Amino acid sequence: MKKREFLTLSSVVALYIMTGCGGDSNDTSTYQGDTKDVSLPIPELLEPRVEGGVKHFDLRLKETKHKFFNNIETETFAINGTYLGPTIKIENTDEVSINFTNHLNESTTMHGHGMHVPPSMDGGPHQVINSGKSWSARYRVNQKACTNWYHPHLMGKTADHVYKGLAGLIIIEDDESRALDLPKRYGIDDIPLVLQDRKFDSSGQMDYSPTLREVMRGYIGDTFITNGAIKPTFEAEAKEIRFRVLNGSNSTVYELGFSDNRTFKQIATDNSFLETPVSLNRVTLSPGERAEIVVDLSNDFGANLTLLEYRYSKIFLKIDINKQAATTTSLPNTLTTLDKLNPIDAVRTRSFTLSGMMGSFEINGKSMNINRIDETMKLDAIEIWEVKNNMMVDHNFHIHATHFMIIQRDGSALNVAENEKGYKDVVYIPANKSVKFIVKMTDYTDENTPYMYHCHFLEHEDRGMMGQFIVS
Repeated sequence: MKKREFLTLSSVVALYIMTGCGGDSNDTSTYQGDTKDVSLPIPELLEPRVEGGVKHFDLRLKETKHKFFNNIETETFAINGTYLGPTIKIENTDEVSINFTNHLNESTTMHGHGMHVPPSMDGGPHQVINSGKSWSARYRVNQKACTNWYHPHLMGKTADHVYKGLAGLIIIEDDESRALDLPKRYGIDDIPLVLQDRKFDSSGQMDYSPTLREVMRGYIGDTFITNGAIKPTFEAEAKEIRFRVLNGSNSTVYELGFSDNRTFKQIATDNSFLETPVSLNRVTLSPGERAEIVVDLSNDFGANLTLLEYRYSKIFLKIDINKQAATTTSLPNTLTTLDKLNPIDAVRTRSFTLSGMMGSFEINGKSMNINRIDETMKLDAIEIWEVKNNMMVDHNFHIHATHFMIIQRDGSALNVAENEKGYKDVVYIPANKSVKFIVKMTDYTDENTPYMYHCHFLEHEDRGMMGQFIVS
C-alpha cells in the first residue's frame, strides 16, 4: 500500500512539472467578443401548484441557447429558461413534489444538494431520468432554514451537465428565519448569487474539453459569470443587503470580497445559520459550498463597488447603490442556537483517504463502483469522520442527505474558523490537509438504496472519487 501511495503522489507531481503532458491546449482559443452591459439576472422564484396539500414544482430540462456575449447565441442546457434554473422556495414541514421532465437527448439525474430526504428521493446516480421521461422527488421538508441547490448527478457526466447550465437554488425557510430581522425581499435585498467560471471557444460556444492535467487539478475557466451573466450590475438600495452565495463551479475555489476591502458579516453556512454573525473581509468557498452574507450599504448611496474573486483577480458583480431604502433591517447579534453533537458520544471513527493517479481518483484506495456499498451507518449513531487529502491538489468532501459539524482541521480544533462553525455538507480540504467532522444520520433508512459521499470537484467525482453508504 505504501508503494502505491508513493506512486500516486509522484504521478501528480509529474503532471504539474511536465509541460508536455496534459498541457492546457484550450487557453489560446478563448472567445474575445464583447459582453453585454447587463443587469444582474435574478432567477425566477418558481410558484408551485398546490394539489391535495402538496406543493408541486414543475421543472423542464432542455437544450437551448443563451446570450453571454453580444450577437452570440451559446448552446446550453437549462431548466425552464435559457441557462440555470428557477429558485424553489419551500418551508420546513411543507410536503413537496419537485417534478423533473427530461427534454434533453440524453439521460441525467437531479440531486437535491443539501436536502435531508430518503435515499430514493435523493436524485443521485441511482435515480436516472432517461430522455423523454419524468421523475419526482416527493417528501416532507424536515430541516432548518438554509440555502441549498439542485444539480445533475449522473455517473461520469455530472461535470459536463453542470457545466452546460443545469443547476438552481432551493431556499428553505422556517419560523426562526422569518422571525429574524434580516433582508427577506427576494431579488431586492435578498439576492441569490450562483457563481461559476467557464471557457468559451473562438466562436463563443462553451468549451468543456479538459486535458489530463485539467482533470487532475479541476477544470478552471477564464470567464467568470454570475447568475448566467458576465460582470452584471446590481442596482442596490442603500441598506443591508443579503447575498446567498453558491460556488456553482466545477472545480474552482473562490476567495470573495469587495473592491474596497470592506467588512461584511457571514450569517449562514451550507445548512444552518451561524449562532452569531462573523465579521470578514474575505470568504473562501470551494465547489458546492454556500455562504449567506450581509453587507451594510446604508451609508453608501451614490457609490459603486464590485464583488471580486481575489485568487484570479476577476469581477463577479458590479454594485451600483442608487436607490434609497424602502425598508430597513438591523442584523441581530444572535441568529440561532445550534444543537451540537458531543464527540464523546461517537460510537466510531471512520477514516477516508483521498488519492489519485493519472486521471483516476480513489477514496481509501477504491474508485467508485455503483454496484458496491462502501460503508454502512446505523440510524441515529453519532460518528466522527476523518478525511485526509494525500494529494498535491485541492479536494473537498460532500456527504448526501445530512449535515455535519467540523471539529478539527489538521488535528486541531483551533484551526476551525469561526465562519465554519455552522452545519455544513461540503468541507474544503486543501492539498495535503485533513479534517474531522461529527455526523449523525437521522430519520431515514434503506438497506437497498445508498447515499453518496464524494469530492465535489466535479472532474474528480466523475473520475472515481466517490463512494456509497447505506443507513440501517
